[in-house]
Amino acid sequence: MKYQDVTNYVIEKYHVHPEYLWKKYPSFAVLRHKENRKWFGLVMQVEKSQLGLDGQGKEDILDVKLDPKEVEFRQTSLGFLPAYHMNKTNWLAIRLNQVDPKQIHDLIEASYQLTQ
Repeated sequence: MKYQDVTNYVIEKYHVHPEYLWKKYPSFAVLRHKENRKWFGLVMQVEKSQLGLDGQGKEDILDVKLDPKEVEFRQTSLGFLPAYHMNKTNWLAIRLNQVDPKQIHDLIEASYQLTQ
């Protein structure tokens, strides 16, 4: 799955358009509820070195908010990292190129419901 796939999915399913809040980080897209303005996701393209990964270039990731037990459990699995730029107890980073799209959709839904 790619960065654009996530933003397209969120637009189609939740009718939420990504918000680009920072000029310094033009690839950081906030996903938030229309009603309460709470964030349920943050899609980013981040340098691999900043994520503690080997190699050069950028990685497409998605931060989602989950129950702390779920965050702790998933961080031990392939394709997941501690959240980037978010509270690492409640947020989880998903490596979009390494996790099944259905699982990504399910985690977006969980984050969406948790932040309603």
